[in-house]
Amino acid sequence: MVSASVCRQQIAYVCQRGRSLRRACALLSVARSGVGHESRLVARDAAAVAVMQELAAQYPRYGYRRIQVFLARRGHVMSPDRAHRLWRLHKLQVPRKRSRRRVAAGRPRPLPAKAPGQVWAMTSCSMPAPMASSSSAWTVIDEYTQGSAWRLTWRAAFVLPMSSKCRSGWLQYGAPRHLRSDNGPEFVSRAILVVADG
Repeated sequence: MVSASVCRQQIAYVCQRGRSLRRACALLSVARSGVGHESRLVARDAAAVAVMQELAAQYPRYGYRRIQVFLARRGHVMSPDRAHRLWRLHKLQVPRKRSRRRVAAGRPRPLPAKAPGQVWAMTSCSMPAPMASSSSAWTVIDEYTQGSAWRLTWRAAFVLPMSSKCRSGWLQYGAPRHLRSDNGPEFVSRAILVVADG
């Protein structure tokens, strides 16, 4: 089944070859009333699509769900279905990632720590709680001594206020020269984007 936009392109091609509009519609079995039709959705979505294309160029690895959050910040509130429709219509899909080996081959490897307090590695891990819901621990380890610089435990619902506790740990042990972390969900969560916006 051919879409309406493709039918219009075919009619335009036949007309360029010297055929009249009536003859082109008869050859392709297309109603002449639909050739000049302009969808009102295009005019309605023009402003949102322009902002979506700008955000897609600024954040090339984000999908339509995250772009929908940024669109809402700029006043273009829409449902996920509409965001997905515009995302697919204008071919803004995230390109497929290359293999990890090929990507990492040209990157410089991280240098190991050569003294205490030079590089700290931080991550979070889940902790079982027998009588309550599961909690998480924020652990920071000195890469040179392999000792735990400091460790904080919090309930899973209180992730965002951890930055103030990080400052108190630096005041106690001194700030490191480098801070290393992984790409865990606590750093790339869509929920954090929404909460930080409020």
